Amino acid sequence: MAADARRRLTNIVGGSAGNLVEWFDWYVYSAFSLYFAPVFFPKGDSTAQLLNTAAVFAVGFIMRPIGAWVMGMYADRRGRKAGLTLSVSLMCLGSLAIACAPTYAAAGLLSPAILIAARMVQGLSLGGEYGSSATYLSEMAGKERRGFWSSFQYVTLIGGQLLALGLLLVLQSQLGEAGMESIGWRIAFGIGAVLAVVVFIIRRNLTETENYQKVAAAGNRPKSSGANLFRDHPKEALLVMALTAGGTLAFYAYTTYMQKYLANTVGFDRTTASRIMTAALFAFMLLQPVGGALSDRVGRRPVMIFFGIGGALTTYPLFVALEKTTSPFAAFGLVMAALVLVTGYTSINAVVKAELFPAHIRALGVALPYAIANTLFGGTAEYVALYLKQIGHERWFYIYVSVVILGSLIAYIRMRETKHASLIDGD
Repeated sequence: MAADARRRLTNIVGGSAGNLVEWFDWYVYSAFSLYFAPVFFPKGDSTAQLLNTAAVFAVGFIMRPIGAWVMGMYADRRGRKAGLTLSVSLMCLGSLAIACAPTYAAAGLLSPAILIAARMVQGLSLGGEYGSSATYLSEMAGKERRGFWSSFQYVTLIGGQLLALGLLLVLQSQLGEAGMESIGWRIAFGIGAVLAVVVFIIRRNLTETENYQKVAAAGNRPKSSGANLFRDHPKEALLVMALTAGGTLAFYAYTTYMQKYLANTVGFDRTTASRIMTAALFAFMLLQPVGGALSDRVGRRPVMIFFGIGGALTTYPLFVALEKTTSPFAAFGLVMAALVLVTGYTSINAVVKAELFPAHIRALGVALPYAIANTLFGGTAEYVALYLKQIGHERWFYIYVSVVILGSLIAYIRMRETKHASLIDGD
């Protein structure tokens, strides 16, 4: 029994470490966009440049449903381990392409074209990563602590974002503004590519989950496909989309966009904004296992309802309060208030979705509906926020986030308690 527990823990840690690097590579783009925006899009003011990079960020999200569909089926048919290995290979390719991309001054339109293509490849990668890693961690965890262990998907997701911001702070202190704009952002993407190679090696040595092994041994299982997903499990697929909409929009509003908001709207310098978000994200990361463990005790629904009510009621006043803030410490407190609320979604969303589907279609069922909703709401969050700011109606974004969270709250209230009706086998 002790040996089985050690094996399970080793694989959870190994799978989580790979997830961290995947998300580090993805978030380097957002963390360093303040510096490379003028390199790829030299014309216009700072808001216009950020709007262009946000549009490319959204393009990466457009590819995520395709990646979720293709690699979700791949992980269901070939194994969770195979899906995880393929996704990190694509992420490495995308990071390396951006690190080596020519500037607009040197190559003209070829420069942003390479950036767009690289983000499309990374979008494919991440579309498959979410479903494969959520399924792997949920299946590898034991029943009684499944919420706790699966929460490490977002520990490593946030950890990747935190690592990207931490690298940003280190490079800012060592290179200065001019160095960051010329070479610093290239160093960051280069580091991401190297780390992805390390993760590839780690993932090649992971153990396959028993859930997948049982399904593979059965032989005559139904095929994992988009048609079968929406034909055989339409309610579950639509529920995943509804669960995701408010949570993913809030997550990107409170994390990736917040760094730019603190600099572009509140008025902090870029280094101070980065420091505030680094501290807040570290605390947010530590909250994830707390939310996961709480769901093992009280159920998944109450934890998600906590986010839904809090997010719908407080998003507008929190952003308005931030507009008037001049103290970094006050800004940190307000950002943390938002992140405590969104923990009710982030800490357990992976396990909730995994518990809805049978093993033969679980990776696709988790990945594809999530990716669709994530593209529509998460991937466009920065673009919508910056566009509304540009046309003089920034506060409409606060209302938009609140309304979408309210829509998800209705789904949280109406859903069944997946902790007690889980379709994941195992003790």
